[in-house]
Amino acid sequence: MSDIKEIINQGLKFYNKLREDENGRYRSWEYCYKIFYDAHNSSFVDDEFIDYLCLHLSFYLASWGMYRGSSFLLQRDYKVHKPVIKILLEDKYNSLWGIEINQYKNIENQEKLKDLVSRIKEVYNKIRLSVKESIPKNELSDTLVTKVLMGTLGCVPAYDRYFVSGVRNEKAASGNFNIKSILELVDFYNEYYKEFEDARSQMTVNGMEYPQMKILDSCFWQVGFDLDENKGLKISH
Repeated sequence: MSDIKEIINQGLKFYNKLREDENGRYRSWEYCYKIFYDAHNSSFVDDEFIDYLCLHLSFYLASWGMYRGSSFLLQRDYKVHKPVIKILLEDKYNSLWGIEINQYKNIENQEKLKDLVSRIKEVYNKIRLSVKESIPKNELSDTLVTKVLMGTLGCVPAYDRYFVSGVRNEKAASGNFNIKSILELVDFYNEYYKEFEDARSQMTVNGMEYPQMKILDSCFWQVGFDLDENKGLKISH
């Protein structure tokens, strides 16, 4: 494993790149997370607001590689996310919004996450089956589900190719999206809690500190990106 300072510096490197480019594509996470945070804390979310949330979620997913040519989402308009957004805004998942990592030691929160993931997959699977001419051989990608959760609740890292490559390279977690992997990340964050929190104090979105899971996401995504950089791979999925 690299020195923890090197890993954290990778996260700061990612964040500082965003600050250098006012209209950079990866800023879409910040916009998406902020508008969903506002929705979560709003006393009134009507259909017009949900429509607005659909637009933000769609663009965020597109900018992070989830609307490429092979994606079933490409065959639907932005409103296709509406049933997922309504699920995300249910009160039963309140404890997952911007969750502090140690709250994942609570079995109830683990069960809520598993339930939420299952319901999101069910919705997207129905959409995927309505698009594909034949039944897909592969299961719905954890990348899509975790990107949705990272862009809205900020409760898990986005398990895309770069994050998985980075987390495995540093032997911080298994790289497979499940409760075991999340708890491994919790332990890793706790082992270097002060260092991560010092970095988090420097990483804000509209005055709010990044959620702890986004810190891990940024650090390991950048590690994975740099590992592939020499291969000329610039795809953010």
